[in-house]
Amino acid sequence: MTLPATAAPAVTPAPDERARAVVTGIGVVAPSGIGVDAHWRTVSGGIRRTGPITLFDPTGYPTRVGGEVPGFHPAAYVDTRQLVQTDRWTQLGFAATALALADAGLPARAPDPYAWAVTLASSSGGNLFGQRELQRLWGGPSRTVGAYQSIAWFYAASVGQLSIHHQFKGPSGVLVAEAAGGLDSLAHAVRTIRRGTSVVIAGATECPLSPYALACQLRSGLLSAVDEPAAAYRPFDRAAGGYVPAEGGAVFVVEEREHAVARGARIYGEVTGWAATHDAVHTGPDTAGDPATYARAMRLALARSGSTPDEVDLVVPDALGVPRYDRSEATALRTVFGDRPPPVSTHKSLTGRAHQGGSALDVATALLAFHHDTLPASAGPVEPAPGCELGFLRAPRRPEHRVALVCARGFDGFNSALVLRGAVPTPRNATD
Repeated sequence: MTLPATAAPAVTPAPDERARAVVTGIGVVAPSGIGVDAHWRTVSGGIRRTGPITLFDPTGYPTRVGGEVPGFHPAAYVDTRQLVQTDRWTQLGFAATALALADAGLPARAPDPYAWAVTLASSSGGNLFGQRELQRLWGGPSRTVGAYQSIAWFYAASVGQLSIHHQFKGPSGVLVAEAAGGLDSLAHAVRTIRRGTSVVIAGATECPLSPYALACQLRSGLLSAVDEPAAAYRPFDRAAGGYVPAEGGAVFVVEEREHAVARGARIYGEVTGWAATHDAVHTGPDTAGDPATYARAMRLALARSGSTPDEVDLVVPDALGVPRYDRSEATALRTVFGDRPPPVSTHKSLTGRAHQGGSALDVATALLAFHHDTLPASAGPVEPAPGCELGFLRAPRRPEHRVALVCARGFDGFNSALVLRGAVPTPRNATD
């Protein structure tokens, strides 16, 4: 059948490799606080925000310390209908997205829906919602679950709810790569921008703090069993003994540069390079990740960004806090940077490890460091473990080239690296 001229199929334009993707808005909802200012105060002040888990009673579990978002009230960001339909993880995403849009000076509803998109990362979906419903199924007299059980736990629920609420009708999706996905979402946002979308919401939030979620994490043998928050999570340190789980994360407004400039938007920085590799090895009691494959992701990201290793002002590592993984990551960094390691700064010991949300939070830290013209001191280690001797920042300093390399690894072999070039900071208005 021959189609009439008026019904000719649309032709998808070729990607514009010259299109540049910049970050114009940051929304943080994490143990470090709600909003970019609270997060920066935590990071720059080295303030520990982990403590005893309160979202449920962790008595009887070997891990009882976590990172929770302080003072988070979902009703401030989510209406009554959405509260009933969603898990806390999605509610954190609603809050972070609202903050990011406001920070970027954009409306809550997309004025051109098909030019706006959302691509987030997720590890395990709606744990608290799912557990509550399953307990009702097996422990209650009704032997039923609510109607929203079928969607609230689903790992794509946040993307779906946000796309409906904000009218993001452009090419949207969800990425699953454990902690590496928070970086992958930004890389995918750049590709989406180059295919013609003007605005992409990217990043990740998590909420892995429930009995079921904690039991799943404990099975890996990688969690800390230390009850003292100050000693529980110590990446690259001689005393390292596992990570502390956390909720929250960060969401970003990624925008085509000319679109941002035309509306006079403040620009935090540009995503200039990225890469992802895979070890093809299951995470087990004897694995530590392949440093060569991890280093390849870093090198590819730098090469694609047009940056050289000696231009990197800051490396924000994955910092799992498990000795063999820390040594493996240090080996990968030495492979890329040789005997001249760049400044390394990590703050996960302050907040806990929020999986995909944690790597997104690391991106927020790097962009805010350039925005404040200050590379923050690392929150550790106190005494580097053998094989983990890197260039940890012991005091704040000013950046020179305004280039950051953010690295993340996900369980079962995911490796990702992202290169950011910070914009020259401009004074913020008192109302910003």
